Amino acid sequence: MTKTHFQTGPVTIPVHGSAETIAVRRIYCVGRNYVAHIKEMAEGDEKDPPFFFQKPTDAIVTDGTMPYPPATTDFQFEVELAVIIGTEGADIPAAQAFDHVFGYAVALDMTRRDLQFEARDMRRPWEMGKSFDHSAPIGAVLPRARAGDLSDGPIRIAVNGAVKQDSDISLMIWGVADTIAHLSAQYRLMPGDVIMTGTPAGVGPVVPGDVLEASCAGLPGLTVTVAPALTTKDKAHAAN
Repeated sequence: MTKTHFQTGPVTIPVHGSAETIAVRRIYCVGRNYVAHIKEMAEGDEKDPPFFFQKPTDAIVTDGTMPYPPATTDFQFEVELAVIIGTEGADIPAAQAFDHVFGYAVALDMTRRDLQFEARDMRRPWEMGKSFDHSAPIGAVLPRARAGDLSDGPIRIAVNGAVKQDSDISLMIWGVADTIAHLSAQYRLMPGDVIMTGTPAGVGPVVPGDVLEASCAGLPGLTVTVAPALTTKDKAHAAN
């Protein structure tokens, strides 16, 4: 039987180099935060203010395996820098934003691209394309005390050893501080909130058996294998 990986209790992320974990409260995602990615998707304008969507907390994957999702034939990777909030705040000025950061991790915003584009074309929400089971693999968190205030550093992903995305987080339209400032004007940020800061150009599809290796700015790496789709029996077993 295929391993099901469904979360049944509190969702946590390990902290690198310790036995500590971070309890995840919410997952916020920034859309269209690299100019080259906006161009490859042929949508939006880099002058637009940032916009946000959410993934369910139990979409987090930390064990290195994610099943191919249902209802899609175009399952795509997006490598991102994730920011983990450690101190609550609202209307946070950009100059104080890093004071609210606990740490950082490498993450993947996995996307059912066909469903996302279908929703976009019909002017519907993106949830079916973005907010599904196992859509948020994430690596171990490196505390800000060790990582510093990240504003630059390489971000890349290889699939089966071939590099597909290769950029730098300095090329984000909205850096970490500005992103926190914009988001906190709309939501009170709380400890355990995860902010996925957008992806550079080079996104593409994966299939069962593919191995994804992601890295970002010297953070702990993230390796994920795409498993076969769950069967009806697998899902029933997970529900019991």
